[in-house]
Amino acid sequence: MITISKENYLKAILEAESEGEHVISATLAHRLSVTAPAVTMALRRLKSDGLVSVRAEGRVELTAAGREVALRTMMRHHLIERMLAEVFGMEWYQVHDEAERLEHAVSAEFEKKLVEKLGSAGVCPHGNPVVPEHPEARRRRGFRLLAEAEPGKSYRVCSVYEQDTALLRFLDERGIRPGAKLGVVARHYDETLTLVTDRHKVFIGGSAAEKVWVAPAEARKLRKH
Repeated sequence: MITISKENYLKAILEAESEGEHVISATLAHRLSVTAPAVTMALRRLKSDGLVSVRAEGRVELTAAGREVALRTMMRHHLIERMLAEVFGMEWYQVHDEAERLEHAVSAEFEKKLVEKLGSAGVCPHGNPVVPEHPEARRRRGFRLLAEAEPGKSYRVCSVYEQDTALLRFLDERGIRPGAKLGVVARHYDETLTLVTDRHKVFIGGSAAEKVWVAPAEARKLRKH
């Protein structure tokens, strides 16, 4: 039986893998805000169900069956986020937590209706595809972290780390949201950035800038020609 807890663990493993992490027990404890003994018990059940394998060095990997469950859960999450934003007009920084609650309650029939309405491709309100893109794949497409942006240049926000609602609200208040254009005025000694956005001049610390992917502001125009 696939429980909500199992879906959460499998999704967390796939998310971490996709973002370039080597998944171990500590990774899951951090991502799911649970204790180490809880992770140990959960992995034991998932392994018994044939959904994960655990290598000798402690690395956790999804089996084909586990990956299928994780992908299905992530697709439901993606569709719900888009429904909340595109159909109901919910703020982009609010939809993640709501989708976390609803993703486990969506029937196959309703999921099919959502696909018919929204399509299965596209990005969520945070600018992310169904499965998070590996950092190296983002860099090959010309993206970089805001923390690496060069002073004196303009960028557009491509995507934002979506699993921290406080961060999302913080960024939105400063005009840093997917699709927004911003100019980098300066990088200071403490890695704080001075930016110009639609909220005028704002400041953002290095830890927050590490959670935002940007591309040169002219990149969209260049791809059209």
